[in-house]
Amino acid sequence: MRGVHSVVDDIRRDVFEQIARLAYEDGSLDRIDELPYKIVPGEVAKYRDSIFRERAIVAERLRLACGLPLRSAAEYGPASQGIEEANIPEKYYEPPLINVIPFACNSCPEKEMRVSSNCQGCLSHPCQAVCPKKAISVDRYGKSIIDNSLCIKCGKCVDQCPYDAISKIERPCAKACGMDAIGSDELGRAKIDEEKCVSCGMCLVNCPFGAIADKSQIFQLIKAIRTGETVTAIIAPAFIGQFPGATPPKLRRAMRILGFADTLEVAVGADLCTIEEAADFLEKVPAEQPFMGTSCCPAWSVMAKRMFPEHPEYISMSLTPMVLTAHLVKMKRPGTKIVFVGPCAAKKLEASRHSVRSDVDFVLTFEELNGMFRAKDIDFSTLEPEECDGEFEAGTAAGRGFAVSGGVASAVKDYVARIAPEKEVLTRSADGLSECRKMLLLAKAGKLDGYLLEGMACPGGCVAGAGTITPVVQSAKNVTAYTAAAPKLSPEESEFAGLLRDVEK
Repeated sequence: MRGVHSVVDDIRRDVFEQIARLAYEDGSLDRIDELPYKIVPGEVAKYRDSIFRERAIVAERLRLACGLPLRSAAEYGPASQGIEEANIPEKYYEPPLINVIPFACNSCPEKEMRVSSNCQGCLSHPCQAVCPKKAISVDRYGKSIIDNSLCIKCGKCVDQCPYDAISKIERPCAKACGMDAIGSDELGRAKIDEEKCVSCGMCLVNCPFGAIADKSQIFQLIKAIRTGETVTAIIAPAFIGQFPGATPPKLRRAMRILGFADTLEVAVGADLCTIEEAADFLEKVPAEQPFMGTSCCPAWSVMAKRMFPEHPEYISMSLTPMVLTAHLVKMKRPGTKIVFVGPCAAKKLEASRHSVRSDVDFVLTFEELNGMFRAKDIDFSTLEPEECDGEFEAGTAAGRGFAVSGGVASAVKDYVARIAPEKEVLTRSADGLSECRKMLLLAKAGKLDGYLLEGMACPGGCVAGAGTITPVVQSAKNVTAYTAAAPKLSPEESEFAGLLRDVEK
């Protein structure tokens, strides 16, 4: 599904645009009751059985975009119910971050094997022969029938059918979830187990019914700007190519129009993270611990610590690029508010931790930022650029490369080769939580001793985050080209490298 633009994308982006327009125009959240009628106009439903249902779903999306809790269909009240809770300059995310809107869910089957009309009723019935649970029988016409109460979904019948007549049907959101966190409620609708969920957002972007949404701070951020707060944006290197025509100088100009005091690239913090993680690895592996995992991806980090509750220190204690960059900005510009803009849904929860709140005040995804651009009618094709003063593009090639799978491990390995050439750094990278879990199981079994393990929750790395706009393959190409164009290669060349000790204090 990812990479194919759909009406689900349109609705999600319309919601962000309308909330941003509301915040910029007068900031009166009472008008939120009007917005479902703007987003879903007319009297005839376009996508579902009823226009009233369409508007009800949009209303819940609007509330989530204001950071408010989800409501069930049984609760009475307009979209503006309890809206005063959102009408504040700062509102941290309250769990759950990722929400299933129950009455938008299609109640897809959890997982089952189905026989289609392609079945030819062949004499050999290889599907029946290979079934380890005797779950396949034959009707009087010779057609195969699967008893899903006996079936263990091993897929052997799928592989053996010469007519491709058997398929495995699986709920898309659950299939995308690497934590097995999605089950069903009493009505068969998808339900997220908050004890397992790490807020990667892969279910959100893989639900073809648009039934899953995350919370946002877009209204509170704009309110802070409009009330006179100085807000600096720090933007992840995966931004390149997300907004067609947005070169770094044009992007900086657009951010000024939105009201940001300045914009810097988080690749600067990624360079500092490389230096920190290299030092940690040299000090601790294998002297104090058998391996070390990288710290950058919050969803991977949470999963790894759950799998190794007895050894959370096996995941690097280094601050993430987001936090390191925020530290730098607040050192140089005391009093400024910081908004991190990136591809990641899980960064929203990272920023809500008490240990991070003093550094990062808001988190937006690229999709949410695009809603602000649309609200201000910004057209990058005609926008005049603003020359960068050097800080925006101060990150090195190593720091920019963090956005793609393997980039973090590669940066640390290359840096160690420069400062300690006698030390060999073995690396292993995994992207997608299912693959990350496999990697951790190997580490737990002692098969990855001496390794630096890089985990990325999203398949493809940060460029595939739930808040991205550009298709993953194209986004990876864009970042690769942007990395190659960096004037500096290694973290030690960064003008900020010498500030690392001050940042840590």
